[in-house]
Amino acid sequence: MTIAVTAASGQLGRLVVEALLRAGSAPVVAIVRDPAKVADLAARGVDVRQADYGDAAALERALDGVDRVLLISGNEFGSRVAQHTNVIRAAERAGVELLAYTSIPGAPDNPLILAQEHKGTEKALAESTVPYVLLRNSWYWENYLGGVSQAVQSGVLHGAAGVGRVAGAARADYAEAAAKVLTTDGHAGRVYELGGGESLTYAELAQAIAEAAGKPVRYENLSADDYVAALVQAGLPAEFATVQGDVDTGIAHGHLDVRTGDLEKLLGRPAASAVDVFRAALS
Repeated sequence: MTIAVTAASGQLGRLVVEALLRAGSAPVVAIVRDPAKVADLAARGVDVRQADYGDAAALERALDGVDRVLLISGNEFGSRVAQHTNVIRAAERAGVELLAYTSIPGAPDNPLILAQEHKGTEKALAESTVPYVLLRNSWYWENYLGGVSQAVQSGVLHGAAGVGRVAGAARADYAEAAAKVLTTDGHAGRVYELGGGESLTYAELAQAIAEAAGKPVRYENLSADDYVAALVQAGLPAEFATVQGDVDTGIAHGHLDVRTGDLEKLLGRPAASAVDVFRAALS
């Protein structure tokens, strides 16, 4: 059984490849745009194949002889449904027995800006002939690392999530869960709503940062508009700031509060806490 991981040079993709290598149960194919970025993986026996989500012919070559594939969602917003569909069609032509896709919690009904292309991809999967499994990953604790240092320095974490809760998890835990699905049987047709074992308000998130840093940090809630304006003033592009504000609004309404326990069931252990992730980053 051969397992392929798309976007294998990315943060999540590389972690999935590492998890598959630790499992040692199947040959691993790393599909990347730039093979030079994963030369170290090639040196460890990973079959590195070049393909871009926009190149249907290259994707078909990359999936030749592959039995199972992880499609990690791309980052070219506005083009992702078409690009993901290229992978799905290539998987069909290759006779892939299972395609796992990294989606977002409650994709069909999730109103977040980030959810819309996931919704479109899930529809393309439902209309395809390839057996598939949905890995609906909630937020990564690492997504907050960009603001952790500033929060520690200022003593204030800003956001617009109110008292909403986010059930995040470490990127490595999502990766290990994906590897588990790829290396074990019985997952075709399943939908895994994945979030960590703790569901935190932003006030609690601020306390997790404080515990990791050993310094006081409090949460200050802003309106969505004020939060977006503050992000733009801090130097974020307006489009990215708008998405960040929309995420916080979604958190305020519970759209990233995943409490199924699916992640820890797949891991067979507790997921890493936010404090664990922040402490490791700050160290």
